Amino acid sequence: MSKRKNRGEGDRVVYAEFGSQSAAFERAVPDFPPQQQDLRVQVTRQGRKGKSVSVISGFQHRPETLAALAKQLKAQCGSGGSVKENTIEIQGEHAPKLVSLLAEKGYRAKVSGGK
Repeated sequence: MSKRKNRGEGDRVVYAEFGSQSAAFERAVPDFPPQQQDLRVQVTRQGRKGKSVSVISGFQHRPETLAALAKQLKAQCGSGGSVKENTIEIQGEHAPKLVSLLAEKGYRAKVSGGK
């Protein structure tokens, strides 16, 4: 009878050719101040089963900074949303409100696309 270890407990690297993968090998993410960023706010329904979503793109922030900003914007719009890659998605059509909120925070934002 052989003893088997559960995958969830005690996973560890047995051999690594070039040592451990530390923070030194990760790609640096620029974290520019708001005044140096040009953002685009677009309302789209594509791929969302007819639901409208306001997408803010063009960020050059760290994921932690982006998540904190998304939390503030979601609270001020009174709706849900998420952070995906370097974009923030807010549920609903909030483009004009988001542009004004971002301008208050010092970002240069424009509404992109639309009618």
